[in-house]
Amino acid sequence: MNIKHLIAALTERIEAATLVVLMLIGGALWAFGALAAEMLEGDLHAFDEGVLLALREPGDLNNPIGGTELETAMRDLTALGGITVQVLLAVFVFTFLLLRGRKGSAALLAAAVIGGQLLSHFFKGFFDRPRPDLVPHGVDVATASFPSGHSMMAAVTYLTLAVLLARVEDRVRLRVFFILVAAVLAGLVGGSRVYLGVHWPSDVLAGWTLGAAWALAVSLVARLLAKRGQIDPDKPARGRSLASRQLVEETSKQERGAAPQQ
Repeated sequence: MNIKHLIAALTERIEAATLVVLMLIGGALWAFGALAAEMLEGDLHAFDEGVLLALREPGDLNNPIGGTELETAMRDLTALGGITVQVLLAVFVFTFLLLRGRKGSAALLAAAVIGGQLLSHFFKGFFDRPRPDLVPHGVDVATASFPSGHSMMAAVTYLTLAVLLARVEDRVRLRVFFILVAAVLAGLVGGSRVYLGVHWPSDVLAGWTLGAAWALAVSLVARLLAKRGQIDPDKPARGRSLASRQLVEETSKQERGAAPQQ
């Protein structure tokens, strides 16, 4: 069997959506690896410094652009990626899922958030990049700089929540809305970290890519578990053809009818 036939045989057994998710995960991990390599070689220094300086008043590195109102808003936004907000949000949604009887989805959420935190701390310790010292910090920080933990965990938590919401929503535009809101929140959190001078821009880019890869992996696990009946299955999106919906209903009936008789 040649390579083309082998690839064709493998792809026939994998859904198109699964293949897309796998490709996105691979792309995100490749981007993270490329950023890490460039950072270690020092090739991102000019880019990082240029962005940080562009966000400061000319001739006064102590004052970010936009005045005190924008700086206050950025502090509020950066809190959305902090450990306190993340834990509270995760606990509330985890409890809600348990009360709804969705233990599998609750466990998946917990694994996503806890696993994301462990990944963030591991890579911070591994690279041990110092925080920017080019401009004064707008908030207090205590850990290493690469990757940005706020940016990564914002991507992990909000994208995972968006995936869980999208799985129980049958309207495509609402599914897209959930994902877009999660992406915007992650973007605002990451941007605020650079604006406040506590992260190099490459730290934030790395946090986004690693967080997105982790959230995508969680969504893939959710699809696999749903197929095995270990968590609630996805709601079929509206807009499918009548024949597709009838096929799904017929398959479900046959599966129920095939259950072993007592």
